[in-house]
Amino acid sequence: MPQRKRSLLNQFLIWKYKHISAENFLYILSVLIGLLAGISAVTLKNLTHYIFIALETGFIKDVHKGFYFIFPIIGIGLTLLVIKFIVRKKMSHGIPSVLYSISKREAIIDRYQMWASLITSPLTVGFGGSVGLEGPTVTTGAAIGSNVARLFHLDQRSRTVLVACAAAGAVSCIFKAPITAIVFAVEIFSLELTMISMIPLLLASISAVLTSYFFLGNEVLLHFEIKDKFELADITFYIILGIGCSFVSIYFTKVYFWMQDFFKKIENPIYKLLLGGTLIGVIVYFIPPLFGEGFDTMNSVLMGDASSILENNIFNSEAENIWMIVGLLVGLIVFKVIAMALTFGAGGIGGVFAPSLFIGSVSGYVVATVVNHLKLASSSLSLSNFAMVGMAGLLAGVLQAPLTAIFLIAEITGGYELFLPLMTVASISFLITKQFIPHNIYTSALAKKGQLLTHDKDKSVLMLMNINKVIEKDFIVIKPGMTLGELAHNVIVKSKRNNFPVVNKDKELIGLLHMDDIRSIMFNTDLHDTTFVRDLMIAPDDIIDYTNDSMEVIMEKFKTTGAWNLPVIRDGKYYGFISKSRLLNAYRRKLIMASDSIS
Repeated sequence: MPQRKRSLLNQFLIWKYKHISAENFLYILSVLIGLLAGISAVTLKNLTHYIFIALETGFIKDVHKGFYFIFPIIGIGLTLLVIKFIVRKKMSHGIPSVLYSISKREAIIDRYQMWASLITSPLTVGFGGSVGLEGPTVTTGAAIGSNVARLFHLDQRSRTVLVACAAAGAVSCIFKAPITAIVFAVEIFSLELTMISMIPLLLASISAVLTSYFFLGNEVLLHFEIKDKFELADITFYIILGIGCSFVSIYFTKVYFWMQDFFKKIENPIYKLLLGGTLIGVIVYFIPPLFGEGFDTMNSVLMGDASSILENNIFNSEAENIWMIVGLLVGLIVFKVIAMALTFGAGGIGGVFAPSLFIGSVSGYVVATVVNHLKLASSSLSLSNFAMVGMAGLLAGVLQAPLTAIFLIAEITGGYELFLPLMTVASISFLITKQFIPHNIYTSALAKKGQLLTHDKDKSVLMLMNINKVIEKDFIVIKPGMTLGELAHNVIVKSKRNNFPVVNKDKELIGLLHMDDIRSIMFNTDLHDTTFVRDLMIAPDDIIDYTNDSMEVIMEKFKTTGAWNLPVIRDGKYYGFISKSRLLNAYRRKLIMASDSIS
């Protein structure tokens, strides 16, 4: 930062400390973050829209159908080029990277994340990648929130709140659903809902939704109006829908992770692009509704008319038979998941929110269509209502965020007339899916590594602790061939510690030497030249792996062994020690920070 700008910032910070409390300043920043997150959301949507329009006009329109399968591979190829030559850093998929930053990087997000997704995700989605923009929008906003907090030297707690504010702002702007945005931030980011966090979330959500109205007017992504009231007699079929949504959610998640693992085995990004991009192109060529996010398809389904999306189907036949219609719609569900997973595997940047809504709407429509055809209900079921409630079912299952799902659909519909079926379907889908998939798509990888924040305060405090701040490295390293005399004259006299790590020539830890174990023979000169460290060292009670052990695991190792000090290895080599006293002191400080209000 130039000296003049730094000087102005310092002057402002001094003025702020004198005139604005930390609490009020956080409120001010939350409004700003909501505004910036809203602008990011509008920018992403518009850029994607312009790319899509460009592919539908001019000379491209004449060859559009014939070369439909080419567009996805072009979009993902351009995305990879931008990442390699402009971003020049590894990009992960949206919200998981934000969650990792909160749990392991003290809510610090790299600056390039503020703009990288603004370029890459429109290229992926605009050219037909079958993913959504919500995840990249949240990532962009979260990066802005983190870096604004760093600019004004806010602490970790405040940074985390502003990151959550940005996420709430993104959702609020995209769907014009400010209440859902707050619930989303609390459910997905495991934010503790106190006055300290609730007011900033509220302000950011309001600021973002006003931004959306300012730039987009009354335009909404999902067009829906309740025409058919909820009938209690239909509750059985909503229960069936909830069960169906859970099965689809499990399929969705399993395919996603299987595809991710498959593409990880392919090291060459060019091969990933060619394989994934080609398969996506083939799928969208034969099933055009899978091109891009699919909100046109969703809106058709929500209006209770799927005829437009069944035209030009893979069989080139008129979809007049009811079972042909159902089969084609089930095909949309099956292949949307595959197209989405392939887009990620090929290197595309996007999110899973929109695909979940897409699949949920079609799933609900299918259930209502089948029930109506078989005349299982006393009166015809509302195709629109079931499509809308199906969205909540998939969100509740895939994201494992039932409250977000319920409130999103309630806000989109502009009322609470469908609240009971929403609660029924979302709850059933969530509970069944949870039995088979312990963690959602966003958190699964972090949970496996023990890096996932939860609403359990003790575990969250351990997760937020930084291992680097508790590792001590002022221990003198000794070799196994060192004599007792060398140890006494050259090491012990210089050391302030009672423990000595013993390493081999490759700096691998092979044992420990405790002062208490050699105190009785340390001054026996007869043993100085005949006794070696290898004869005196002992095996450590346990070893802490810097890379793989979470703070919860480390704490458990101290509890199990009863040790006061445990050695740390990193990449197989000795790295330092962690003492129980220092670990507990760090835990107490972090617990106080997590519990106290902002002064």
